[in-house]
Amino acid sequence: MIPFSCVVDSMRTANRLSEGRLYQWHFFAPDSEPVSSSSGITVPTRPLNQAKNLATLLICAPNTAQYFDHPGTLKFLKSLDKQEVNLGSVSSGSFILAKASLLDHCRCTIHWENIPVFKEIYPHLDVAFSLYEIDNRRFTCSGGTAALDMMLKLIENQYGRVLAQKISQQFHHDRIRTTNDSQQMADRIDLAMSAPKLIDVIHLMESNIEIPLSLPTIADQCSLSLRQIERLFHKYRDVTPSQYYLSLRLSYARQLLLNTNNSVIDISIATGFETQSYFTACYRKYFGSSPRSHRSQVATERQG
Repeated sequence: MIPFSCVVDSMRTANRLSEGRLYQWHFFAPDSEPVSSSSGITVPTRPLNQAKNLATLLICAPNTAQYFDHPGTLKFLKSLDKQEVNLGSVSSGSFILAKASLLDHCRCTIHWENIPVFKEIYPHLDVAFSLYEIDNRRFTCSGGTAALDMMLKLIENQYGRVLAQKISQQFHHDRIRTTNDSQQMADRIDLAMSAPKLIDVIHLMESNIEIPLSLPTIADQCSLSLRQIERLFHKYRDVTPSQYYLSLRLSYARQLLLNTNNSVIDISIATGFETQSYFTACYRKYFGSSPRSHRSQVATERQG
């Protein structure tokens, strides 16, 4: 509900502050049934095929969107694209746009939890770790309050920065974040002033999961010595650089394991492990159970 509310309320507030009707909006679904959120809030909708004369369509979807496969909806989205309707998404809605082949030639993003699976399913896409991306007629964001930043930027592009800033102030939003702001920055705010170089190192690690870089290569690309990197990780994360890099790869592997049908061997390859046995040993040590056992346990819990 957070990204959904950010989208709708930013437009409502734009209308109120401008004392005009800058925006109108309607809610659509593949059928005419009301849609209920996971928190139990129900939104009345119209059938999607009744959507006419749209300027923009934004898709709000749950975490299960990767399994969405409704041919009529995908065909309709493609028809809207031919009509030059702006198409966007908040959070997992990027899965639906990608399924319809509507993100093939633009930069896009999705919630950080979904990035491993998203990249695995759509390896040809240009996926960023940013809060949101605006690329011509495509708008995608990582969900949560990032939807507000994306909407404020769209409003700024249409009606100016003053109005966007007034809306931001109404929501006690301290600043309008940009596409340069990365996801998961909360755990790195402490590094922004004290160790910005460490952020560079972490970003480089996150961008090289399938074929891990050697620490000397990372040091060279970040203009640091190995000793400097070791000191930074010890001081600010209380682990070695190798331990941190391994934890990133294993966390990536876990997302693939629990959200795709990929084999364990394929997942081990996708996360840079030379052998399945080594991957299994590392996974068991880090998460307390083998990859197969973990997958079976979670599948059973979901069915229950």
